[in-house]
Amino acid sequence: MTDSDKPYTYAQAGVSIAAGNALVRAIAPLARATRRPGADADLGGFGGMFDLKAAGFVDPLLVAANDGVGTKLKLAIEWDRHEGVGVDLVAMCVNDLIVQGAEPLFFLDYYASGKLDAAIAERVVASIAEGCKQAGCALIGGETAEMPGMYADGDYDLAGFCVGAVERENVLTGGEIAAGDVMLGLASSGVHSNGFSLVRRLAADRGWKLDRPALFDQDRLLIDHLMAPTRIYVASLLPLLRARRIKGLAHITGGGLLENIPRVLPGGVHAVVDADAWAQPRLMAFLQAQGQIEPEEMARTFNCGIGMVAIVAADEAAAITAELEAAGETVFAIGHIDEGTHGCTVKGTMETWSARADWSATHE
Repeated sequence: MTDSDKPYTYAQAGVSIAAGNALVRAIAPLARATRRPGADADLGGFGGMFDLKAAGFVDPLLVAANDGVGTKLKLAIEWDRHEGVGVDLVAMCVNDLIVQGAEPLFFLDYYASGKLDAAIAERVVASIAEGCKQAGCALIGGETAEMPGMYADGDYDLAGFCVGAVERENVLTGGEIAAGDVMLGLASSGVHSNGFSLVRRLAADRGWKLDRPALFDQDRLLIDHLMAPTRIYVASLLPLLRARRIKGLAHITGGGLLENIPRVLPGGVHAVVDADAWAQPRLMAFLQAQGQIEPEEMARTFNCGIGMVAIVAADEAAAITAELEAAGETVFAIGHIDEGTHGCTVKGTMETWSARADWSATHE
C-alpha cells in the first residue's frame, strides 16, 4: 500500500486529540482550585454555568470584558517565561471590570498554537488559575485550539473573557466626579501588558542582554523586570466600591495616564496629573533613557508607575489611602479634578521624567 492509499487521520494532519484530552485532565484541578460561590469550576462540558443568586446578587447588571497579553507573549516564548502571562491575561480583563464597579465572577480562556505543547500550556493555564484566585473569580472553561500552519513553531496566542456583576444601584459611571476631587494613583508592578512593541524594539535596537542583571538593579535579571505580571487591584478596591466611597476608576493601559483617565470623567471637568507627585520607577526611567523618549510620549505610552487611578472626594482621600495601603497597595496623591474642557493634562517640572524644562501634555 502506498502512502496515498493509507487512511487519513487528524493526527496525520498535525492535530493530536489525545494531547488535548490529556491537557484537559491536567488542568481540571487548577480550575477546581478557583471555585467560588456561584461556580463549581468543573471542566469538560460544552459551556460553563454561573449562579448569580448563589453569589448573593439581588438586582445585578452583568459586565463583560475580553483582552489579550499582546506582544509580551513574544518575550514569554523566547525566554521561557510562561508562569506570569496568565496573570497578565486575567488582570487585563478583571481590572477593566472593576472600574465599572463590577465584581469579577467567572473567566474563560482561549489558547491557540500550531502544535500543542502540553507542558507549556499547563504552565500558562496554571498562571491563569493563579490570576483568577487573585481576582476572586472562577475559571469555568476555555478552549485549546491546535491549528497547524497558523502559527510559527513554538508560538501560541492567548485571549481571555471575563464576566462580572454589579448591583444596579452601585454601577460606577463617574457621573458624580466634580471639581475639587482628588486622584489617587495605585502603583503598578512594572510595564504590565502595554507598550511591549516599543519595549521589544528598544531591546533589539539597543542590544539588551535580557539574561543579565538590569543596569538599575544588579539583584534581578532584566527579563524578570520586564515580565513581572500585571497587578490585579480587585481585592483592595471591592470593599470601597461596595461602600460607594469611590467616584471613578481608570485602569491605566494602552494610552497611558493621558488617555485613560478622561474615559471615566463626565463632561465639564478636566483631570490634572502632577508627575512630581511620585518617584519615577527605575524600570520606567531605564526605558525612557534607552529610547530618549520625551515625557509627553511616556505619559501616553506606559503606565509610568501607576496602574490604577481612583477618583475620590477630597475629604475622603486620606482615609481611603490608609485603607488601600492596609490592603497592600502603594498609593500616591497624583492630582486633582478641575472645571474645564473634558480631558486630562499631565505636567511636570524640569528634571521630572528627565525633562529639560517644565512640561505638560494634554489630551482632550
